[in-house]
Amino acid sequence: MYYGRMSGRGAGKIPGMNKSNAMNRIKKAIGTKGESASAAGTKIVELDELYRFLEHKSRTATRENIYVMTMVSREPQQITGHAVSRDKSSGTIQRMVDMAPEVGVYCTDGYSGYPDVVFPGEHIYNIHNKSDTFTTEGVHADLRQYIPTPARRSRCFPRKPENLQAVLVVFVQAYNCFGLQKHRYRFLHPGTSVPFSFNCVFGHLS
Repeated sequence: MYYGRMSGRGAGKIPGMNKSNAMNRIKKAIGTKGESASAAGTKIVELDELYRFLEHKSRTATRENIYVMTMVSREPQQITGHAVSRDKSSGTIQRMVDMAPEVGVYCTDGYSGYPDVVFPGEHIYNIHNKSDTFTTEGVHADLRQYIPTPARRSRCFPRKPENLQAVLVVFVQAYNCFGLQKHRYRFLHPGTSVPFSFNCVFGHLS
């Protein structure tokens, strides 16, 4: 329901819960569902970040005060690492890289924080365009599509970073399952379109 761009309050009304209880149910997913992404077969990952604001930020100040950072493998397309932070410093990125499986190649855009990060493999630092981070850009488009918080700037925003982190954990687990199944289907049926969608996989996991 939450991925259908329904608010936490709206999602809670269906089973008869208030918004707080609904968000607490989502947060419990951190302890019960993993966002595991296998490093097997993964050779290239891409890193990027998107920004959002919190409720308490003053309207007179910039509202780009919370970041969702992701690491995405190209094949299979999975989220191998993610972080929710009030900054996108090299230290925050380093912690995300250190916690993720090691791969051979790391691709980033021209953000100035990436050169200070120690990558276990080769670092492709593209200061000219987004041609080396097209996969993670697509994942961020999916985040804005399926999670209400990044999708609507004026009406839907997190009160706490922990709320966004909890929802992201559930999304990553479902998204990685979808990416793996899509990769397997294309391997078994080359040249054919995938006959299922992310919504189908998430509905199966719910």
